[in-house]
Amino acid sequence: MKVLLVNGGPHKEGCTYTALTEVAKTLNEEGIETEIFWIGNKPVGGCIACKKCKELGKCVFDDVVNVFIEKAKEADGFIFGSPVHYAGATGNMTGFMDRVFYAPFQSGKGNIFLFKPAATVISARRAGTTATYDQLNKYFGITQMPIISSRYWNMVHGATPDDVRKDEEGMQIMRILGRNMAYYLKCIEAGKEKGIELPKQEEKINFTNFIR
Repeated sequence: MKVLLVNGGPHKEGCTYTALTEVAKTLNEEGIETEIFWIGNKPVGGCIACKKCKELGKCVFDDVVNVFIEKAKEADGFIFGSPVHYAGATGNMTGFMDRVFYAPFQSGKGNIFLFKPAATVISARRAGTTATYDQLNKYFGITQMPIISSRYWNMVHGATPDDVRKDEEGMQIMRILGRNMAYYLKCIEAGKEKGIELPKQEEKINFTNFIR
């Protein structure tokens, strides 16, 4: 089993990375393989609704988004981390998430995230964490992904990686998140061994607009 942890921060080994590393370390202790995927600090544009992904099977903009989608097909769980910029996820992370969660559906390849557990990790110097937490969790709620929680909202505080490591409660929250994610993945595996099938999927109804 493998969990893909996404670092949406502009710094490869900054505060968000520090929090994700604590989660990854705990997952490893629980026998779960991990990989931290950095989206980089080059501009990541948002979805332009061209729907070319329906023809190509991937996003028309061949960048870090398509690299991640290929990796996501083989992952069993996900943790998406972002620092707070103006009480929301970074611009790059928002563009990344919009395209990552749109292209797989339009491609006709099915939902590669279906029933795979996901969690959000937020880092901030002071505030804006809960708004960003809510923002990123919405991607999972629309994709039939079980959302994994911890003892408190999944967040750490600090202006530097050293600050984050001193956030004892935040670090504990990360460890508990890792153990909770591992537990859920093991439950899924046990269910498969017992022959428990995934919920039946209905054929998708076309978009229904509020104005007809």
